[in-house]
Amino acid sequence: MERTKLINLRGEKARPQTAKDLGITPQMLGAIERGDRTPSLPLAKKIADYYEKSVDEIFFAKKGNETCP
Repeated sequence: MERTKLINLRGEKARPQTAKDLGITPQMLGAIERGDRTPSLPLAKKIADYYEKSVDEIFFAKKGNETCP
């Protein structure tokens, strides 16, 4: 599942620069954005902090009162 929230948060910022800021490779960031890879909890937290969002806001979809991966 593509993580459009994550892609939208990056906006116009280049993937290589964002990846460098996060301490990961651009390939890893791309895989996370495409939904091919799931970040570890520490990396998910680092990404959430980078965008000043919660892990839930970025990596989980909300359906009604439920939170779904």
